[in-house]
Amino acid sequence: MSLSPSASVSNGSENPSKRRRTGSGTDMTADNSVHNQQASAHIPKRGARACTACRKGKNRCEGDAPCKRCQASGTPCIFEKPEKKNVQAMAGPSVERLSRLEGQYLVMQSQMIGMQSSLDRILSAIQTQQSAASMSQQSAMYSSNVPSEVHRDASGISAAHRNGFDMGPPSTERTRSFPPLPGFAPPPHKYASYGIVPSTAPSSDDESEDTLPRSTLNAPIEALQGLANAAAEAAAAPSTDPPRVKKRKRAEPIPRNAFPHVVEKGLVADSEARELFNIFFAGCHLFIPLFDPSYDTYESLMERTPWTFDAILAVASKIRSGNGPLSPTFYRCLEEAQGIARSSLFGPVVRKEAVQGMLLLAAWSTNGWLPSGHAMRMALDLGLHRALEKLAEDNGKQRSEEEERNLVVSARIWLCLYWFDHQMSLGTGRPIVLRDENSIRHCRLLLTHPMASPTDVRLIALVELIAQKTQIYETLAPLNGQVNHNTLAFIRRANVALDKWWQEHDELHRRTMDQDSLLRKVLAGELHYAKLWVVCVALRGVAWDKMPFEQRELAFQAKDAASNCLAIFLNSAEYRAALRYAVHDSLVTAAFSGLFLLKMANLFPTELDLGAITAQVEQLAQLLSDVAAERYALTLRIMLANLRRKVGIGSGINTPAPAMMPPPAFAENMIVSPTTLVDPALPQPFTMEELGFFWPGERGIFSPSAIPVWLQEQSLTDLGLPVNGSDGIFLQGATNGWTGDFPPMPEAW
Repeated sequence: MSLSPSASVSNGSENPSKRRRTGSGTDMTADNSVHNQQASAHIPKRGARACTACRKGKNRCEGDAPCKRCQASGTPCIFEKPEKKNVQAMAGPSVERLSRLEGQYLVMQSQMIGMQSSLDRILSAIQTQQSAASMSQQSAMYSSNVPSEVHRDASGISAAHRNGFDMGPPSTERTRSFPPLPGFAPPPHKYASYGIVPSTAPSSDDESEDTLPRSTLNAPIEALQGLANAAAEAAAAPSTDPPRVKKRKRAEPIPRNAFPHVVEKGLVADSEARELFNIFFAGCHLFIPLFDPSYDTYESLMERTPWTFDAILAVASKIRSGNGPLSPTFYRCLEEAQGIARSSLFGPVVRKEAVQGMLLLAAWSTNGWLPSGHAMRMALDLGLHRALEKLAEDNGKQRSEEEERNLVVSARIWLCLYWFDHQMSLGTGRPIVLRDENSIRHCRLLLTHPMASPTDVRLIALVELIAQKTQIYETLAPLNGQVNHNTLAFIRRANVALDKWWQEHDELHRRTMDQDSLLRKVLAGELHYAKLWVVCVALRGVAWDKMPFEQRELAFQAKDAASNCLAIFLNSAEYRAALRYAVHDSLVTAAFSGLFLLKMANLFPTELDLGAITAQVEQLAQLLSDVAAERYALTLRIMLANLRRKVGIGSGINTPAPAMMPPPAFAENMIVSPTTLVDPALPQPFTMEELGFFWPGERGIFSPSAIPVWLQEQSLTDLGLPVNGSDGIFLQGATNGWTGDFPPMPEAW
């Protein structure tokens, strides 16, 4: 009796359950069971094998030799296919991974060869256009002086060669001119590798060999760049060997510098560059303790970081010029350093020395807030904030000398950047970007480290001082001048803490320096200025006529601190000589102390020695003029003229008055004609003669609108620090942050 296929399927879906329920042992049930097994033989079963006859008939086979079906039909039972479990044992995961890797490698190799040929065509076209333009650009731009016909934008880069392309003569059809976009010439290398982050992380166990490294997910440009370079090398030297699977290296070398330094480009002679380098390390590194003179030598910095090398030469060239005209070398070095700096804005950074270069450009610029913020983010991206923590680890592993040096340098850069960024925030009233104090917790490790720099003792003092000032500011700033007994008690505790800070660090300085050394004088000056700053933050918005006795005592304590601070500046020959190397933060310290004394003299003329105060401030103003700090010197001269006009006193200096000099270049647009309408209700504006300047031709006056509100008559009773800090105290200087022959910076953005 035979069953139809439909009956077999039907019985196969119903009879097994019936058998389980009835447990019947009849022949029909057995026959149905046999037919059900035969009908369901097409369903695969793991580990089963079938003979040739059963496999052709698509029948189920028990896997025994011979099987029951072949015995019943008399067919030879032959097993041709081996067991699947043996096949799986032979074809392990390594074979499958190898095949996938071979396929990926061949596909990527063919694609990258195509990319390499396209890049070659693009780069050759760009270099052809630049070859002719660069020769005329260098001869016109870097002559004995900066020609007046060469128009520069705010960065000092010639407008005729913007972004590496010759824009040609202006079109006569163009009815409106636009400012050129800042940019930089592309590097002359075939592959520009500057800004490509190398993978320095070791291979982890959870990364299989057939996947891209995890670091390439964070830096896809690096992955593409590496593949392009590998494809170019493979195309240049084809090999007959079959592709091999290589393990990824634990660390990749840092790529070469894409931008050459000014000496390599022929913009500055080697002898002049060495002179400027020595000028920088004669005093600048004391105010920005970022370097180790024994490690950061001329040859070392030139090779490691053209960016920092060019920035050092630019700063030193500015210092060498003093209050005279800036040299063409300054413009060349600043243009090169700022050009490399722009290239770091939209790409990852390779070297920690890039943070040094950006920090130098920020420290000697009056607009250092934005570049210092970018330097902070570059440092975070490079992981410099973890350097001190790694340096303090004692996990039993011995670091090599190079690894130890990298950690020390990274820690020094991070500490200096941490101090400068916080100082910029507190000095300008802007919010503090980074508030993690754990990154400076082990800062004193540098003092006892064998690779410590002589200036590390000053760096640690600055970092710990700015940490205390940050805590003080966060407590006093929200009060908005509401000084009560609790506030006065807090100020007394703050002064005690500042005195303790000075005692500890003066002892550290004393171990290697004598009493009259510059750094110990600077340390004492910072103590007095910190006490002045604390009172000015507490008295913000408090008018002098509404001061109770306690607040009045605070004001006179601040006056003593300001007078002591100025005395250190003026009485120390080392400090006066080193002021030419100082960053703007140190100049603000001196100038604000003088302004506070003049405000106190305006408010309490009968209780203070006006002659001594005016003599101190006049000396300071002349000293600042000598070091090309005219922005601060002119601010002091305006306050001096106001005090003389109110109390009717002359010059406090017993020496003959210096010859009348012209006003600084940045203030020429602040001088207006006497015929300009002036509100009669306001005080009369100051003349050039009152400020000590010679103005040819028509008698000029200083525009009252150019004077900051904090210095105007209606604000003279306010002894507190303005909300925007130094930006609301001093005259506004150059918009690009550097004094010199620069066109005005566009302010559209």
